[in-house]
Amino acid sequence: MAHTAAPGIPIPSGFAAGIPLIGVVRGLAKALFAAFIFFACFAFSETSPYDAVAIPTILLWLCLGVRLHRGAVPLLALLLLYLVAIVTALFPYMNEEFPVTWTIQLIYLVVTCVFFAMFFSEDTHARMELALKAYTVSCVFSAALGIVGYLQWLGIEDLFYKYDRASGTFQDPNVFGSFLTLGALYLMHGLLTGSARRPLVALAGLLIIMAGIFLSFSRGSWGGSVVAVLLMVGSVYAGSGSIRLRRRIVLLTLATLVLGAIAVIGLLSVEHVHKMFETRASLAQDYDQGETGRFGNQIRGLAMLLERPFGMGPMHWRLVFGLEPHNSYLGSFANGGWLGGAVFIGLVMATSFVGFRLLVRPSPFRAHAQIVWPALLMFFLQAFQIDIEKWRHVYMMLGMVWALEAARLRMPGSAPSGARVRAT
Repeated sequence: MAHTAAPGIPIPSGFAAGIPLIGVVRGLAKALFAAFIFFACFAFSETSPYDAVAIPTILLWLCLGVRLHRGAVPLLALLLLYLVAIVTALFPYMNEEFPVTWTIQLIYLVVTCVFFAMFFSEDTHARMELALKAYTVSCVFSAALGIVGYLQWLGIEDLFYKYDRASGTFQDPNVFGSFLTLGALYLMHGLLTGSARRPLVALAGLLIIMAGIFLSFSRGSWGGSVVAVLLMVGSVYAGSGSIRLRRRIVLLTLATLVLGAIAVIGLLSVEHVHKMFETRASLAQDYDQGETGRFGNQIRGLAMLLERPFGMGPMHWRLVFGLEPHNSYLGSFANGGWLGGAVFIGLVMATSFVGFRLLVRPSPFRAHAQIVWPALLMFFLQAFQIDIEKWRHVYMMLGMVWALEAARLRMPGSAPSGARVRAT
């Protein structure tokens, strides 16, 4: 007689009677998944430990049984349509290595996004907590290295410090600063709601992350983080029916602002930090201005794209202008033509509708939506001034938001009248 660990995987009864093999496998799968999320902070190069762990993690969990539920089907449809547009635009350039490689990498990231949507749709609370804890540890780790590198304490600054800005474990300080926001929101949410088990540890981690965001000197990360925090705090406050909790939220928010201001003032007392802050605080940099600057290229490129239904082809914008578009919405039209651009905008709009609905409607999943959706919205806003198409953690958050919606729709009473709630 055989026991079953997961669909299609029989386990001999001797193993089941002795060592709980299924428990060991599930424990291994959880550990592998936690490592998968943690390694998202390693972005020194095009490939990272994240990518090495991704395939075995996804395959193992597929064997253990994860399914696509109806709430995540629109996400799958939009992503597939986007890939169709990109691949169609790639056809004339199949003999060029870089566009082909870029497209393959994009397909891989879409696969991870769909996996996240499937994975978090079931056992949602436990799996979201596992992922957010691993991600937050990753943020603290990377932020600490970025701070150490910026202050030149180790003598190996080039690893964690680029362009006179903290970069942590990333190639680009802009990506580094934005990556940290989700970890900051998770810690802040725990402190505001009183769910943090070790408040002092959470506060220390939050201050490290905030210092990392500041020292990245990324204007997009600064502005996006402020928007994300305001939306998260406002959502928690509005969703609370307790006067005591609302008072706690106000007091802790003020206390956090005071501590953050003190930390910023302390950092600004360092001369080179102060000089860099003055430079980066300007709304426009030298490379933004002029006919061949970022904005000039975007204006000229937009006129060109109006005449090209199939776009310029994946990664061909840089061949025309010598720079990336620094605008993911414009880039989606350049890489995938009119269809690719329209689908990308549709994906952002559909996800925004789902995200705000998760914040407004009471459900067991609203707390996690209050953390993840503001962070993802920040990336959607940043997409107006930077290219986010290849950022691994954006696809994770995108899958998370749609998984929370899928989990909400699976709740009793969430299905339309006369419809059964079941997985597709």
